[in-house]
Amino acid sequence: MSTEPARPGRTKYVLLDVDGTLIDAVSNQRKVWGTWAERYGLDADEVYQVALRTRPIETFAQVAADRDPRECLATLHELEDEDVRSGVYAAFDGASELLHGLPLKTWALVTSNYEHRVRGRFLRTGLPVPGVIVDAAAVEEGKPSPVPYLLAAEQLGAEPEDCLVIEDAPSGVRSGLSAGMTVWGVNAAAAVEGVHRHFGSLREAVPHILAFVAGPQRNAAA
Repeated sequence: MSTEPARPGRTKYVLLDVDGTLIDAVSNQRKVWGTWAERYGLDADEVYQVALRTRPIETFAQVAADRDPRECLATLHELEDEDVRSGVYAAFDGASELLHGLPLKTWALVTSNYEHRVRGRFLRTGLPVPGVIVDAAAVEEGKPSPVPYLLAAEQLGAEPEDCLVIEDAPSGVRSGLSAGMTVWGVNAAAAVEGVHRHFGSLREAVPHILAFVAGPQRNAAA
């Protein structure tokens, strides 16, 4: 694993992925893609396996190359929005404690989803919403590009080296690393390549994340 950058005495910030990191949406995503596949007469399991590795437009190109990708995306968005309204969601253990424990204006959400869906899921699970949310509509280049995390840091007024990224997926980890940030992985049995620290669950990571933010502030006040 890499060596974490250290900037003692400075305010630290936490940038969090959403799906798979704070919200357990695996069953919802499988259901949405399954329904989408049925509408196009495709095998649901095969489609979902492709969707796990690629962005939607790339998924359509592989599994439904003869279909209009704009129509495919519109159908997918319709199903995702309906799932936000009627699906069953759960926050990972520790998510509420973490978000309520982070100081105001020191954290942001960085997601490949859309803000209205994030807000809907947070409302359903009782999680607080920060002032900064960088979603799919906010950037032209999504993860694994560094752009989403760099934009979140900019909106918080933070330097990249003072930011801690919390991710569960390889593309998000690469995004944070490319942005020059400290990256910790959660909710995976094995560490994603490149992470500075790995935790099997979000719950295990919570005290360490809170300490990352609080430590420099205590030092500065001493």
